[in-house]
Amino acid sequence: MTSRPGSPKDPEPEDDPGAEEAVLDAAIIGGVLPASDAEAGAAAARAAVLKIDEEHEVPGAKAGVARNTVLFSVATGLSRIAGLAREIVAASYFGTSGAASAFTIAFQLPNLVRGLFADAALSAAFVPVFAEFLEQKRRREAILLASTLFWIILLVLGALSALFIFAAGVLIPLFIPGNNFTPQLVDLAVGLSQVLFPIVVLLGINGLLVGIVNSYHHFTIPALAPLVWNIVIIGALILLRPAFSADDQIYAYAIGVLLGTVVQLLMVIPVLAKIDFRLKFHFNWRDPGVTRVLKLLIPVTIGLGVINIDLVINSVVGALISSSAPRAIDAAFRIYMLPQGIFSVALATVLFPSLSRLVARNDMGGLRSLVGTGTRQNLLLLVPAAAATMALASPIVQLIYQYGAFNAASTKEVSTALFWFAFSMPFAGLNLLLTRTFFSLQRPWIPSALAAVNLAVNAVVSIALYKPLGIAGPVIGTVVASAGMTAAQMIYLRRQLGGSIEGRETLVMTAKVVFSALLLILVSRGLWLVLDGAVGSGGPAARLIAVVPALAAGLLTYLIAVRLLRIREADQITEFFMSRLRRIRSA
Repeated sequence: MTSRPGSPKDPEPEDDPGAEEAVLDAAIIGGVLPASDAEAGAAAARAAVLKIDEEHEVPGAKAGVARNTVLFSVATGLSRIAGLAREIVAASYFGTSGAASAFTIAFQLPNLVRGLFADAALSAAFVPVFAEFLEQKRRREAILLASTLFWIILLVLGALSALFIFAAGVLIPLFIPGNNFTPQLVDLAVGLSQVLFPIVVLLGINGLLVGIVNSYHHFTIPALAPLVWNIVIIGALILLRPAFSADDQIYAYAIGVLLGTVVQLLMVIPVLAKIDFRLKFHFNWRDPGVTRVLKLLIPVTIGLGVINIDLVINSVVGALISSSAPRAIDAAFRIYMLPQGIFSVALATVLFPSLSRLVARNDMGGLRSLVGTGTRQNLLLLVPAAAATMALASPIVQLIYQYGAFNAASTKEVSTALFWFAFSMPFAGLNLLLTRTFFSLQRPWIPSALAAVNLAVNAVVSIALYKPLGIAGPVIGTVVASAGMTAAQMIYLRRQLGGSIEGRETLVMTAKVVFSALLLILVSRGLWLVLDGAVGSGGPAARLIAVVPALAAGLLTYLIAVRLLRIREADQITEFFMSRLRRIRSA
């Protein structure tokens, strides 16, 4: 079914593949969830649509949910595998060379601007207003809102991108302090940033268009887009790199990112045609809908900007250490984020709607209990992930990255950064849960303000430690800031909830979990030393034979210890994953 612009009846939406995956959807009270990362921002955009559908069921929206949930999960999983493959290919070509660090710095500035004003941030702020218009059968107003925002994005972000391209020669050197980067590497970073800056306006437009198609329950193409983006970049690295020489070969990476972003945008356009949604030449910046979107964008922007600014701080301080440090820290961060994506987001996704419902019922006792339970569940999953990363940091980096130009020296730098990043894993997971608890309470500015303060803490600690500790310094700055954020949110949240968040019970369980994690470290590290001595440090197969059994034995030891210590949250987590498996089987 199709509809002409302005007609009262909208096209029937595609089956929703995200209802089971993104339960963060369940209840966004009074607005949008200001996300802490791009993935959560996209989930928040889906949330507004699904909240409306819970209240007013849309024909066709619930059919085939299980089947499409599996498809959505597979697409997401494949995109993450492709992302890891992209990192491996790039590492094998460029290692942690000065050119790779130049790319890291050149990419982070447009990525920061993108995180603040485009893509998931814009989509998360736009969808609640747009979906409300559709729900109220005000399709013409929805089209005019989208059209006005399209031209605002094109003009504002286009002008901003052009300004940054012309001013790159002045701006980029500000992010490369010290004398470790040669003038040639600084010039390379400037040139790379000029290639990359157009992605800001492209992703801004993409965020708007994805918001539109999400509002019509078309999630499949947006789910596949990151997979295609990574494949395009890998193809560009392989095909275009030989066209350049020496350090300039890194331009193949930048061109791949730009081409992948263009393809990602083009993928959404046929979906707009399918729903017969045509943007108009309309510009009314005084539109009340535009004002509402911009107001929603402010807290979302702060939430999304924090993690990007944190990465910029790490790279800037890293440039003071060596020309390879920015890339080494970034490579370690990519591995560090894998457990966060698997565990923290999943738990926050499941718990968020329940938090919101308890707030709606003014059940502060129930809310304290649920936050306590969520805290313990996060610790149960992320403490062993951190322990395994600490125990096997160097072998993991070898297994994933050490090929081609990525040599033993690169492994040493990246594994050092990864070891210290591991300490931040439990805190980062808790921060995601606690931040969303504030959002459920409609207090988004509290965690945003705390995050801004902790950015300053990160900068101070990083600058104080980079000289005596080298590459570990800026990473420890991240750990201290993350731990400080957790402590501050706990203190403020206790005041908001009017009582303890099951602190004593959490401390007892944490002691049990830490003891079990120490056993994991001893078993994993010990077995790896034995296996590595037996098979040697050969190719990927030998590394796999040493790492996988050591990791499995450590995790098995942890699970046995948790069972013997009778940690009840383990049963809750087991039931959660078993229920997911049952849904997949039923599909």
